[in-house]
Amino acid sequence: MDNTGGINISASVKKARVKQDKHLKWWQLSLLGVASTIGTGYFLGSAFGIKLGGPAVLISYVLAAFCTFIVFDLLSAMTVDDPQKGSFRTYAKKAHGRWAGFSTGWMYWCAEVLIMGSQMTALAIFSRFWFPAVPMWLFAAGYAVLGLFVIWLGNKGFDRLENILAIIKIAAIVMFLVIAAAALMGWIKGGTKPEVPLTTSAFFPTGIFGLWSSLIFAFYAFGGIEVMGVMAVRLKDPKDAPKSGKVMILILAVVYVLSLAAAVTMASWNKFPTTKSPFVYALASYDLPFVPHVFNAVLIIAGFSTMVASLYAVTTMIVTLSEDHDAPKLFSRKWFKRKTPLLALALTAAGLIASIVLSLLMPAKIYEYLTTAAGLMLLYNWFFILISAGRNLELTVWGQVKRYTGMLLILLAVSGTLFHTTSRPGFWISLGFIAIIAVVLLFMQSVWRKAEKEAKKS
Repeated sequence: MDNTGGINISASVKKARVKQDKHLKWWQLSLLGVASTIGTGYFLGSAFGIKLGGPAVLISYVLAAFCTFIVFDLLSAMTVDDPQKGSFRTYAKKAHGRWAGFSTGWMYWCAEVLIMGSQMTALAIFSRFWFPAVPMWLFAAGYAVLGLFVIWLGNKGFDRLENILAIIKIAAIVMFLVIAAAALMGWIKGGTKPEVPLTTSAFFPTGIFGLWSSLIFAFYAFGGIEVMGVMAVRLKDPKDAPKSGKVMILILAVVYVLSLAAAVTMASWNKFPTTKSPFVYALASYDLPFVPHVFNAVLIIAGFSTMVASLYAVTTMIVTLSEDHDAPKLFSRKWFKRKTPLLALALTAAGLIASIVLSLLMPAKIYEYLTTAAGLMLLYNWFFILISAGRNLELTVWGQVKRYTGMLLILLAVSGTLFHTTSRPGFWISLGFIAIIAVVLLFMQSVWRKAEKEAKKS
């Protein structure tokens, strides 16, 4: 027996690996990561970041990219050292005990289900751009069923779809950059005179607190690396996980910063509406009638692909929770030749339906606060990944410096929500979620202790 992170792990458990369909190459995982990440958090959420920080929001995206690299670098290092289907939840349990695995797993599940509800509501709004007479609930239900069907098809169906959608999203951003370059060169009719923010006052119009407040929206744009961590165990060679992450984050950082730089150059930062994609708005004054339709299609593709990736991750998470006896055992049962965890999928579907109903019936602001809280809970999981890495890995001095730098950046992003009314209520609600999980955990610990006593007696 050996003691790791305060819990005893037998040699047989340490050697155990979940048998998976290990067919992914490193570049395929990079594409899946891009597909899981580029979504409405970037195409729409970046408008909030611009509104708060002005052109200085570019710094927020660079800092968020650096922090994302640190988090995934350590997560992938743990994957290389000990590939586990439960990813960050399993590593939290290994480092700190059962309470940590239980808490992070259920916190992630709750957060993603809430976020998926808001994604489907957004997808319904985008779809009504073309079909205004169709009820929103019908579109939302349709996307939910389609997403669940993709997950039911299994890993190969999921991989193929996400790879295709990733290419489409990157192509859309490249198209925006090409059109933006042509517009800035004066080759397209219409538009406003480009203004490059070269002075300090022009680049930091809202000061340091505006930049600080915009950090959270930059971090939202990189949300999705948890999904990549869950999928990393399916690599042909788990040692390729760090390379996959580096390529993915480099692609995201380049396309994010270039496209946002073009947007804030083409239009005044304080005129960007928060109800419209900043890229659509930046091109709105040019003679390009096809742009709204193209980008509406891209928004739908982006939102759907991130929703499907989240469905995959939360379904996998509930299965691993069940296998570790942190959820009812029936959720880990596989059915039919596809070995689909139908009951786990059904639980996710139930949560999804509840989230859709809440998003359609609750006042918009209140549901917005809930989803903001859910997004913050994902950052809390990132923070826990960094904490777990400190126990699970033998880090060099540079590794420790990176780990603490990542923690500091996450704390800056979270604390920045206190400076503006859009995210402040979400911060307090996120603490409320943590309090609820803590209460449930206290109850579960008493259950676990009783079960251990009974096991010793028998």
